[in-house]
Amino acid sequence: LLPDNPSQMGSVSVTVKVLDVNDNAPEFARFYEAFVCENAKAGQLIQTVSAVDRDDPQEGQHFYYSLAPEAANNPNFTLRDNQGN
Repeated sequence: LLPDNPSQMGSVSVTVKVLDVNDNAPEFARFYEAFVCENAKAGQLIQTVSAVDRDDPQEGQHFYYSLAPEAANNPNFTLRDNQGN
């Protein structure tokens, strides 16, 4: 549910830097938009993302996700690689 008072809402953009050396850069499998409620628990899964790369065969793809160095020590945001794409 969205709050009745717009002043209680906030938003943040997340930037994804793609490192790729071939013709087609990887891209997200679909558009993602996540919402976090104020009562979300620490460690709660907020969003799972998936990527595709049109240059590589499906069975050969594996993408690695990591936080930027300046965000790596932020206790309020973590990223976990689920060993999929």
